[in-house]
Amino acid sequence: MSELYSFEVKRADATMESLEVYRGKPLVIVNTASKCGFTPQFEGLQQLYERYQSQGLEVLGFPSGQFNDQEFHSQEETMEFCQMNYGVTFPMFAKIDVKGEHADPLFRYLSSSKKGLLTEGIKWNFTKFLIDREGNIAKRYAPQTSPEKMEEDILKIL
Repeated sequence: MSELYSFEVKRADATMESLEVYRGKPLVIVNTASKCGFTPQFEGLQQLYERYQSQGLEVLGFPSGQFNDQEFHSQEETMEFCQMNYGVTFPMFAKIDVKGEHADPLFRYLSSSKKGLLTEGIKWNFTKFLIDREGNIAKRYAPQTSPEKMEEDILKIL
């Protein structure tokens, strides 16, 4: 059994959700920011979600303001920005820390399980993790990797 499904995360509406609800589905888990040079990746993530959701793919977005404070301070502003500017309909969660002493346990697990280039920790906004249907981390993508470049790997696990 994958450890991934043991985590609980806070939804944008502040309710808690177990990742168990995503068991058996391929996932893209990404730390996001609304005011970052990589913010246009929301569009590509939404396109992947729309294209492959019928085959089970879920994209899970976790806003974080840890990198140059590039996220709104209120959850409402974040949600409105993502929906109005990029049409985001995939699940977005509460703003979290993704690195350091107060890092969310899910991101501690992801970053320690699949190290990035030169570092274990999350280096910047839009670090992406591809999770297979069994809950294994199939691949980690650098912030500069566009969602479109993930598509071939996503097709392999669908």
